[in-house]
Amino acid sequence: MKQYYVYILLCSDSLTYTGITNNLSRRMEEHQKGLNKSCFTYKRRPLKLIFQQEFNDVDQAIYFEKKIKNWSGKKKIALANGDFDLLKLLAQCRNESHSRNQEK
Repeated sequence: MKQYYVYILLCSDSLTYTGITNNLSRRMEEHQKGLNKSCFTYKRRPLKLIFQQEFNDVDQAIYFEKKIKNWSGKKKIALANGDFDLLKLLAQCRNESHSRNQEK
């Protein structure tokens, strides 16, 4: 059975990178060696793997990767640290127009 991995890297400039692969060790080596000069991580090495989630279904892996790819760096780090209370707090909408911020 094929395995797929969604992973988060912490870059040397404290930004995060989220990706998907079917071979995590190979992909990490590609990132660390800077094999693709146009890659987001190329100028941000060294990199640290801070999160990985394994999937048996490629569609589930793609869905999860797309879901977290646009999260803030703080949310990604909270996920990587297993800090689900902080993750929940960071996920809350803070817009003035949000229903919980409206007077009743």
